[in-house]
Amino acid sequence: MNEQPTLLLVDDEPANLQVLKNILEDHYRLLFARDGQRALTLAASGRPDLILLDVMMPDLSGHDVCRQLKTNADTAHIPVIFVSALAQVEDEALGFELGAVDYITKPVRPAIVRARIKTHLSLVRTDELRKTRLSVVQRLGRAAEYKDNETGRHIIRMSLFSQIMARRLGFGEQYLDDLLNAAPMHDIGKIGIPDAILLKPGKLDPDEWAIMQTHARIGAEIIGDDGSRLLNMAREIALCHHEKWDGSGYPQGLQGESIPVEARIVAIADVFDALTSERPYKKAWSIEDATALIRGQSGQHFDPSLVDVFFDCLPDILIARDQWLDEDSGH
Repeated sequence: MNEQPTLLLVDDEPANLQVLKNILEDHYRLLFARDGQRALTLAASGRPDLILLDVMMPDLSGHDVCRQLKTNADTAHIPVIFVSALAQVEDEALGFELGAVDYITKPVRPAIVRARIKTHLSLVRTDELRKTRLSVVQRLGRAAEYKDNETGRHIIRMSLFSQIMARRLGFGEQYLDDLLNAAPMHDIGKIGIPDAILLKPGKLDPDEWAIMQTHARIGAEIIGDDGSRLLNMAREIALCHHEKWDGSGYPQGLQGESIPVEARIVAIADVFDALTSERPYKKAWSIEDATALIRGQSGQHFDPSLVDVFFDCLPDILIARDQWLDEDSGH
């Protein structure tokens, strides 16, 4: 099986294609196109890992080709490197504006071409690994839903509520993205709780409640500690989202700011959505009753400053809630 990455080389001059072929043929599988239309066809059918694209070509220019590649969902992800004799700053700026990842000027130097291609293929692999990890995280979050009586839309809502609050607090986009994807893991530990306890319609007895509380530690153990920022956040949320500001929570009895901020945010988002959602064992609370409880638990269950943030964000939270109402009820 040929595991070499595939490159699409596009140039209307055969001599230029031959130069690139000599530089790259020992390391990559190569496809060739001498005009823009052929390039678009091969990009769609040959699924290249990267495209080296000349700019000055008849009919469809390299710029035209790049525009079409980036507006097609099937080819938009393919990195494009322009290879051109146009060496002015504005030429390079236009190339990047059109979505290219790099710009190499002619005459090309073999070492430069090979190094740039290697770098961008490495970035593609890194991005694919990140997406794969995120996909695994999302599927693991869904796995908990099969064990619980909460809905998938609860997971979406409470994650959005958490992100809305964190944005109001001024966290950066990377943190906001991580929080949105880590929050669904908060109850992953319920996978380890027996169905007789997890799905019991009535109130749990003290022994059952003690077992139920172990889901926080189980969740942290399932997620583990692999060093990635996203999974570390998910682990902290799973372990600490039942801690309380006054120290009366579980499993560690943490107090105040010793509770990770993302867990304090998720605690409010999770409780608000749980209260206002219908479950087999309870009716949905009104918005007024649920917000009254949250305000009443400020300084006890919840971080007082985050309760203020919650109420500042409440209009946006209610918009997100309305967009993701459960399908089988009005709540």
